[in-house]
Amino acid sequence: MISLKIKRIKKDAKLPKRGSSCSAGYDLYACLDDDDIVIPPHATVKIGTGLSIAVPEGYFGAIFARSGLAAKEGLRPANCVGVADSDYRGEYIVALHNDTDAEKTVKNFDRIAQLVIMPFLEVDFEETDTLDETERGAGGFGSTGK
Repeated sequence: MISLKIKRIKKDAKLPKRGSSCSAGYDLYACLDDDDIVIPPHATVKIGTGLSIAVPEGYFGAIFARSGLAAKEGLRPANCVGVADSDYRGEYIVALHNDTDAEKTVKNFDRIAQLVIMPFLEVDFEETDTLDETERGAGGFGSTGK
């Protein structure tokens, strides 16, 4: 287990919490200046968490939708997956998009997304004129069947 430093930018901010001991994601909570915020149909609103997190070098914070919120309420991160790099020290903000035809309300301390800390590989790109051949080749979208 690694240890992450986390700073409350707003005194009322809730720390991320897992829903169960086997959950990969840590719930992120809305930390609003007002009691609630309305997201119009098919619109995106940036919602702060009131937190700043120091993710270790070699890792990043991946911000994913909460499956229940997306499936039941039609609310998901606008960019589908947010990436918070290890050198970012600002507030974690979720751009929450409303996919429905109805207004949706987010209340202070509602769970709005989940954070998964993930490693990444640093690579050097080596330009070449040819790539090795594979059975699939350049076949894209649907080329391997359903």
